Amino acid sequence: MTRTGFVVANLFHKKTRTWLTLLSVVMAFLLFGLLQAVNVVFSAGADFVGATRLVTQSRVSFTSSLPMRMVPEMDAIPGVQHVMYQQWFGAVFRDDPQIFAFAVDPMRLHAVYPEWVMPEEQWQAFAQTRTGMIAGRMLADKYGWKVGDKIPLQSNIFPQKNNSKDWTFDLVGIYDGKDEQWQRQTAGGMYINHAYFAEAALFGGGMAGIFVLRLDDPDLAESIATTVDTRYENSSDETKTQTEKDFQIGFVKQIGDIGLMVRWILFAVFFTLLLVVGNTMAQSVRERVPQLAVLKTLGFSDNAVLGFVMAETVALCAIGGLIGLGLATLAGAGLSAAAGGFLPPIAVDAQVWTAGLIAIVVLSLVVGLLPALRARRLRIVDALAGR
Repeated sequence: MTRTGFVVANLFHKKTRTWLTLLSVVMAFLLFGLLQAVNVVFSAGADFVGATRLVTQSRVSFTSSLPMRMVPEMDAIPGVQHVMYQQWFGAVFRDDPQIFAFAVDPMRLHAVYPEWVMPEEQWQAFAQTRTGMIAGRMLADKYGWKVGDKIPLQSNIFPQKNNSKDWTFDLVGIYDGKDEQWQRQTAGGMYINHAYFAEAALFGGGMAGIFVLRLDDPDLAESIATTVDTRYENSSDETKTQTEKDFQIGFVKQIGDIGLMVRWILFAVFFTLLLVVGNTMAQSVRERVPQLAVLKTLGFSDNAVLGFVMAETVALCAIGGLIGLGLATLAGAGLSAAAGGFLPPIAVDAQVWTAGLIAIVVLSLVVGLLPALRARRLRIVDALAGR
């Protein structure tokens, strides 16, 4: 029997226990891969490379609105192709709060987001209908809406001037996404005409939550962001300009310190894994004390015996860890696809794999070293005598 075969045979001499431990390692590294990918996303700095759109919000918070007078000022910045403004409406339909409704200028939306596909006559109807509204295809299909329907909505933020939070809009268009990823984003999205909103709302009509800038050249993204923020620096309306991806990350961060939560979860996962794998290896060595003594009797050195035990630990952690990271890679791609563009993509990339491989090595050393040292110090006489 080869040394490798000997290690594998010893590893699986208690098959049920080994398989259960291996499953624990796989699940731990599946969680590690996904959580580490999330941590990388939320701890990354701003990245303007390849950005075709920028989002400008209040430096205080995206919940603080900015004045509409900024629109022509941003329009005039060299390199800015179009500027769109939008206000979060806080729409609820039949107690469904999972609706992303924004008050926008129809033609500016059309210019800045060509990814939304809709017949031109419906875009024109949206622009010309005071109470007009357009809805995503999947959202419209969910509720059976058709063009021409009157859609009653409630706003949990903006009442009308008569203090009623009940609004009614005319559905003048249903938009699709340019591809499968954008199509998934039509599941909860709708837009209303900002002109009507500004006229009818009790407050907030002359403000916008964010401005979206479509650029002529992605290479100018960082300089344009700096230009915008410098322009309003030390004013009552200081801004923060970032890419769409960074804005989405900032939106999710409102939940709390995502990085801190992820680190504590990872700590709990690996502490538990340390106990499980450590107990498995310690018990395995205890059960095979006579076998280890026989190995030494046959001429294997103390270091060779130590190497056998460490090899078992490394094999157990490596097999489970690599399978877990592989599953995390597939799961991350699936989650990103299912979320469409509403959440930052979860990519189990080379950085996450590197961290995973380091974790495998560290885990192997921590859980395997004590049982291996015990096996190395084992005295043949005591082991064979059962002492």
